[in-house]
Amino acid sequence: METSDSRASGDPLVVLTDVQKHYGDFQALKDINLTVHRGEVVVVIGPSGSGKSTLCRTINRLETISSGSITVDGRELPKEGKPLAELRADVGMVFQSFNLFAHLTILENITLGPMKVRGKKKADAEREAHELLERVGVDAQANKLPAQLSGGQQQRVAIARALAMRPKLMLFDEPTSALDPEMINEVLDVMVGLARDGMTMIVVTHEMGFARKAADRVVFMADGLIVEEQQPEGFFTSPRSERAKDFLSKLITH
Repeated sequence: METSDSRASGDPLVVLTDVQKHYGDFQALKDINLTVHRGEVVVVIGPSGSGKSTLCRTINRLETISSGSITVDGRELPKEGKPLAELRADVGMVFQSFNLFAHLTILENITLGPMKVRGKKKADAEREAHELLERVGVDAQANKLPAQLSGGQQQRVAIARALAMRPKLMLFDEPTSALDPEMINEVLDVMVGLARDGMTMIVVTHEMGFARKAADRVVFMADGLIVEEQQPEGFFTSPRSERAKDFLSKLITH
């Protein structure tokens, strides 16, 4: 489904094969097969309860799968221990809630991972942290505590914190859903910039404008299934499935 002008530039970075996820009798993911290429931006959309967030969280094993396989950069997801910690260092994740350490300054939030996990010296970690905070537009807040920042600023810090680990892949699980409307665009603008810079991204979101602007591919889920996937223009103008047509018609009319 790539085009010649797609950012996706080569080998698969994430491969899900026949993935199933059960919570007791409830099946949250059904026969999921998905490949995300290096440099590709894949936006996952669909109605609430369709399995989008579960799918996202399986990729760094925040959710375990019942069967099937997931590989990241050619390696199957480790079960636990140091190999799993190493994988999570390579896969940045940004959640609905910002999950910043409340007792640490913004700068300390960003430098903690690189120093503890990557073994960076404090001066180097702080220099890179300031560069990232500048990139997301909140370097002036570096010495404040998270509670002193707006929600939009905190989410931009959370993105910078994930980027500080120099991840191969960024996962976003509805990163704007907890924000006031006027703060949403400031976070989406940072994400669009990342997409343009070639970061591989899997984004679960309700923000259709972002999907149109930044995605290489839209994956539409419903009832635990990938119902269809295609490039944004095709998906939004001529969805192939009745389920997607119904979903999009509700978005437009409300």
